[in-house]
Amino acid sequence: MHDILSEIWSTAKRNKLRTALTGFAVAWGIFMLIFLLGAGNGLINAIMQNSGRYLDNSMMVGGGQTAKAHDGLKEGRIIRLDDEDFSTTEHKYNNNVDDVGADIRQGGVTISFGDNYVSTTLIGVYPNQANINKLELLHGRFVNNIDNQQQRKSLVISESQAKELLPSPTGGGQVGALVGKYVKVGEFAFRVIGILKDDASRMNADAYTAFTTIRTMYNRGDKADHILFSFHGLDSEKDNDEFENRYRANINTNHRAAPDDEESIWIWNRFTQNLQMNTGMSIIRTALWIIGIFTLLSGIVGVSNIMLITVKERTREFGIRKAIGAKPASILRLIIIESVIITTFFGYIGMLLGIAANQYMDATIGQTKVNSGLFEASMFVNPTVGLDVCIEATVVMIIAGTIAGLIPARKAANIRPIEALRAE
Repeated sequence: MHDILSEIWSTAKRNKLRTALTGFAVAWGIFMLIFLLGAGNGLINAIMQNSGRYLDNSMMVGGGQTAKAHDGLKEGRIIRLDDEDFSTTEHKYNNNVDDVGADIRQGGVTISFGDNYVSTTLIGVYPNQANINKLELLHGRFVNNIDNQQQRKSLVISESQAKELLPSPTGGGQVGALVGKYVKVGEFAFRVIGILKDDASRMNADAYTAFTTIRTMYNRGDKADHILFSFHGLDSEKDNDEFENRYRANINTNHRAAPDDEESIWIWNRFTQNLQMNTGMSIIRTALWIIGIFTLLSGIVGVSNIMLITVKERTREFGIRKAIGAKPASILRLIIIESVIITTFFGYIGMLLGIAANQYMDATIGQTKVNSGLFEASMFVNPTVGLDVCIEATVVMIIAGTIAGLIPARKAANIRPIEALRAE
């Protein structure tokens, strides 16, 4: 075996360009496959993380502006949701709707505790807000039904807001100390009942209290900014579309808008959004694999062509070997081992470079976030490929290189010495 390896090394040194081209074809194919799959995974992981901020089987409904004249009223009317819409959602669709809530917002609110203060948007909510928007509590509790029934001045703030409000050196790690304390919200005293965990995908700039408290404090009558609810039994995009059309028609009727007016209210259906995202991610995965596999195939074709050229160039050499007694099996073994060693060595280099490129992406654009004004979204999350995929791609290239070397090797091993010696 040592003699074979020495001979392969000697042949590689004599044919540096040919060896380099073979190695480049192998390394490039594996590198591009790993790099493309890593970039695709980073994009897909970011989409999943950003879309995972909400409960899948939930909808959010908001008022809009009529686009059609109806019932003697002109188009362009502003529609604001109210208690009648809430009741319609809760009672008319109870076969599908599980838990109904609403929110109402008051911007430009200042929360102060001693000499420290933060500016925020105060949102009046129902208890289902925490479940639907996946709000995670660090300390205390969230707004409950009793808070709404009694119009309590209860307050839930984010971890970063609590750190701003607490005096140093108490702040930063002792945010739970604020639970149970009274803070000023404008001119009103509110009791802090909970601290929410900061979410990197959100701005963490909102504070929460009871829905009824906001409506009473700011004289909002029977209005709501949004209605939120979770649902069941709508398992396909068709089911969801039919539900949305029925629901929109009923809410529009409450406001004397055309039943088929799609602008009068808007519906954010997280379920159909996820279906569409999953379809899009499947297309991205398939496209990346197709591109990667064809890139890998180009490397395989390159190896095959170079191996064919190698055998042709060495035909005379093989004829001499056979003339002095070399067996066909020894020639076959020599070419196959050479193919395997070159493919393995450069395939390993391509794998390492691909992993390094993915790690670089993760350390740079993998940490990049886009601020939409409402929340922060990650562009790439963990843009890497599993080690199993890297190894499998390398093994595929090694096998392909072996097969590529086997075909011309058999031809060379079976050539007659006299024919080989005549070759130029």
